[in-house]
Amino acid sequence: MKAIVNSPICPLMSQPRHDCELADEALFGMVLEVLEQTTPDYWKVRTHYRYEGYVPVNCLVIGDQAAQEWAALPKKVVLHKNTCDVMTTPKVQSWPIVTLPMGAVVAVTAPPETDPETGKPTGWQLVSLPGGAEGYVRSSWLDTYYEKPIDLPEEELRQRLVDTAMLFARTHYRWGGKTPLGVDCSGLVSMSYLLNGIVIYRDASIKEGFPIHAIDFQDAKAGDLLFFPGHVAMYMGNQRYIHSTGKAGSDGVVINSLDPNAPDYRADLPEIMNGVGSLF
Repeated sequence: MKAIVNSPICPLMSQPRHDCELADEALFGMVLEVLEQTTPDYWKVRTHYRYEGYVPVNCLVIGDQAAQEWAALPKKVVLHKNTCDVMTTPKVQSWPIVTLPMGAVVAVTAPPETDPETGKPTGWQLVSLPGGAEGYVRSSWLDTYYEKPIDLPEEELRQRLVDTAMLFARTHYRWGGKTPLGVDCSGLVSMSYLLNGIVIYRDASIKEGFPIHAIDFQDAKAGDLLFFPGHVAMYMGNQRYIHSTGKAGSDGVVINSLDPNAPDYRADLPEIMNGVGSLF
């Protein structure tokens, strides 16, 4: 059975209860596979990137037909703002139906709104939500939703992955998080890939069956991944990397250097680096 996430952020818990470790977050508009109706309040699910956890049932629109109909609709993803209000009417003075985080997915079945007198775009876009509601968002806040890897030359794709990671700059650290409201290390890099249609493993390791493969550090380029025990970062080139860290004094997404002479060198990580991974 399938279900659609109908909550801005749906927690994937490690156990079927609220007072346990957060494993991951499924975002608004994602389609999940229901594996087990574990308790009246929490069901075990699997995401399309093959991660499993227990989610609150009240975050879901349940049913194969609803999921199939949703999957068939053209989509856009919230990308150019950390959060996005879906409004009742195409006016800033109207009431928000829901506030979505970057990475949330909405259905777009109508052209952008235009002024009936001038015919010029108003900047608003009518969107459909999984529960059947409709609302309006700023057109400029949405971008292409990639269900397959984006087709770009290697150097452009590498830079795009880094640029996507940079969208999370200044986000605080949240174990299991993957939005600008809080993100962990693997959430940062996996979302940077996922927003470009590329599914990589959600945790801080190289796993068989996913496209990241081991390479030598001397071959690392922008967009590749640096692995440490229980931690992962994205290499930016020129000895610099971006990562989300819970270390006191950083507490979130920061850029550090592997160069001991750089002011943002972090000495505890280079000495324990245990792998480098690449899509390319």
